[in-house]
Parts: sequence; structure tokens; C-alpha cells
Amino acid sequence: MKAIMVMFDSLNRRFLEPYGCTWVKTPNFSRLANLAVTFDNSYVGSMPCMPARRELHTGRYNFLHRSWGPIEPFDDSMPGILRQKGIHTHLASDHYHYWQDGGCTYHTRFSTWEISRGQEGDPWICDLRPEIVVPENLAKRGGLWFRNDCVNRHHAQKEEDQPQPKTFAMGERFLNLNHDQDNWFLQIETFDPHEPYFCPQKYKDLFPDNWKGLQFDWPPYSPVAEPEEAVRHVRNWSAALHTMCDHYLGKILDLMDRYDLWKDTMLIVNTDHGFLMSEHDWWGKCAMPFWNEIAQTPFFVWDPRVGKRNERRRSLVQTIDIPATVLEYFGVDRPADMQGVPLGQTITDDRAVRQAGLFGIFGGHVNVTDGRYVYMRAPAEPENQPLFEYTHMPTHMASMFGVSELQDIRLAEPFRFTKGCRTMKINTRGKSWFRQNKPDTMLYDLQSDPGQKTPIQDKAVEDRMIDQMVRLMHDNDSPPEQFERLGIHA
Repeated sequence: MKAIMVMFDSLNRRFLEPYGCTWVKTPNFSRLANLAVTFDNSYVGSMPCMPARRELHTGRYNFLHRSWGPIEPFDDSMPGILRQKGIHTHLASDHYHYWQDGGCTYHTRFSTWEISRGQEGDPWICDLRPEIVVPENLAKRGGLWFRNDCVNRHHAQKEEDQPQPKTFAMGERFLNLNHDQDNWFLQIETFDPHEPYFCPQKYKDLFPDNWKGLQFDWPPYSPVAEPEEAVRHVRNWSAALHTMCDHYLGKILDLMDRYDLWKDTMLIVNTDHGFLMSEHDWWGKCAMPFWNEIAQTPFFVWDPRVGKRNERRRSLVQTIDIPATVLEYFGVDRPADMQGVPLGQTITDDRAVRQAGLFGIFGGHVNVTDGRYVYMRAPAEPENQPLFEYTHMPTHMASMFGVSELQDIRLAEPFRFTKGCRTMKINTRGKSWFRQNKPDTMLYDLQSDPGQKTPIQDKAVEDRMIDQMVRLMHDNDSPPEQFERLGIHA
């Protein structure tokens, strides 16, 4: 058995032809949709990058217990389980958060791994020359991050020197070497089309743009304050990077054709989340509620055992189902703590695997959807308390917890999934990435309002969604104070 997962970061389903986009050029995603099953109701679980990747390893929600961080000592890792069963797992990636404090234990679960440096603010090349200047609008946002990005761009002017092409070249090399071998899982993971929208000019030329202002291809995670021409410019540059991603996806499809891998190799194409491109008057993710532009993801699967092509699936699926699906494909039993469900039967005949699913970010709204309704439950009080981190690995994205954050630590009793281990219980004092000042609880009917423009008031539906939320939180062994923070009865 063989399997490939091609994973993008911040891939926006509204920018893909198979999901109805008519202005962004993504012919290889259309080609993929003709060769695989396309899921119309795929949702995130935990946000953003590393919480989503913990779900890809463990098959269970992360965001109720912990924010950003590494794999925990008690976690079951899908690639690690495959490795233990004699199935070779390989990661080729330019996702630089893997190499920071807050992601440092994911890549080492694989049998082998390789990296491509230089995405975003990756602290890679030291070039102190004064001619490398941070644009004024980015300099105002501060930090070495933006300087690093300018250096990385300076040293990656040719397409072949940019991280995404190098990452896909690694994946191509693996397939050229190992296509006729058996028992392997390959994860090709690129940080693109994550912002900043840096890509070769030939892709930008597909989306003519008359922007005359300062460099603006890295929108902040904040309400939109820019004029319409700036919004149009950012969308164009994002579209260009999506088209570049489409090009490199095509290279993997070409190799699937050349080596006839369709007969015995599963192909999964996925992403961790979407991105707001001024919809709901916001840029980005994390700081705002997770409307469907963020939470509803593109997802494609080819399963050679089933042989279904050019078909759509309406069943509600989530990120946590991917590791369960891969393990089942290789004939490996799921760990007892894995909440995700194998999707083989869903791929076959659209068999439902769940009534509802949770999604969210640590300390933000807790959201639940049943595929028709989305219910966003906001914190009950502005202080957003009580809120505790439960972890053995106290790290943020690029640093360990500060000394001041570690002054109020207790030991928690074990959760069902910690294998008898007690964890640190760290008081966050209500702090999280979520930054909306006065968050509202909202209920949307996606059938009548797919763009989530107008929340509805329907007590019967809200009560039903709260019941689903409470049930799923209990299934996840949620800390009891999460119910208190949300103002709902456990």
C-alpha cells in the first residue's frame, strides 16, 4: 500500500475552480476533481497551523485544552504509528513553523524528512546589507520577522530558488526513487499559498493589476481599513500564488500518470484552513470569528480500493478524519484516543460519519456545525475566563512560555487521552490569539445564507446546536472551565 498527501497552507476553496471560482486559474485542481472525490462539507477542527497539524497526527481536537504547541509525550502520531508498523513515512516541507519551538516534535515522527528554507519570516540567511529595505508599511508593524522576509525574497528571485518549487522537487525525487516500492506514506507540504503572496511575475501577469502603492501582499489580521484598490490588489496576488500552487500540484498528478500510481496509491489533497480576503470586513484568521471562508476547506481524496472519480460528497468531514483514513487504508488499527473516523465508506457512497463537528481556536469562539447550521458560541464575559493551558510542552509559536507565564502552574488530573499523565495547568488569564473586543454569539443557516451575512434568531435550533456542542465537548474530555467560560451548562 502507498499513499501521498499533498498539503497546502491557507488554500482558499473560493479561489479554486472545482468549488465554483471562475476567475482564478486552477486547471490542475479541476483535473484532480475529475480524478478523485471532492468533499463539499469539509471543516477544520483546531486553528491555526500547529493545532491543525496536531490533529493530523492524533485525530482529535486540540483547541479546548491547548493553544499552539508541539506533539505531546502522550500523543499518538499517525506517521509515528505507521513507522512502528514498518511503513516508511517521509515528510518534504517548507512549513518553517515545524522548525521552531512551537512545532519542534512533528517532523521527527516521520521515518525520514527534508526541508526547504525561506518562507515568510523564516530566520534563514543573514544578509545585513543596507540595500535590503523593509517597506515602510511593513516596518511599522515591527519585528525582525519582516526583515527576514525581505532577505528571503532577495535571495529567491528565480522560481526554482523559492521554497514551494524546492519542496515539490523533494516530493518528485521521492516518487522517482520509490514509485515501484511498497509500504510508504509521503507528505508533501508547502506553506503556500499562505501570505505573504510572493511568487514569480509570470503568475502575477495572469491577474493584471494597476496597484501603484507600497508593497502590500501581506495583509494584517485585523479589520479592513484599506481602500478597494488595495483589496483588489491583495486578492490578485493571492490568486497568482494559488495558480502557482496549482502548477506544482500538476507535477504530482503527472507523476501519478507516468508511474500509473492511480492503481495502488491513495492521494489526499488538503489544507489546514482558509483565509478572509476582506469578507466580513476582515483580513486573515485567528483574531476574528471563523466564518466559512476560514473554516470550510477544500478536500480531495482518491482511494484506489474504491475507484470513485469525478464525484462529490456532501457528508460532514473534518481534519481529524484524515489520520484515521490513512491508518485504515494501511490496515492499521486506530488508537483508542483517536476521535476521527475513516472515510472509506464516505468516499464510496457518501456515508455520514458524524452528526456535527466542533471547530475553533484556543480561547476564542467554540463553534459547532451540522452541515446546515453553524453556531458560534462566544465567551460569556469580556475577561474570557477561566481559561487554562494543559500541556507538557509550554511553547508559543516561536518561543517557550515566558517566566512570568509560568508563575501560576498547577498539576491537573489526567485526561482520558493523556495515558495517566498529569499535565501542567497554566493560567492564561484569558489571553489568546482571539482579539475581537466584544464577540457575539451567532447562529447561521447556511442553506438560506451561505455567505453568513445575517445571523438568525431561532431558539429551537440554538438549543439543538448547544446540545451537540456539549456532547462533543464531553466526548473530547473538555476541561470543565470551558463550559463556564462559554456560559453553558455541562
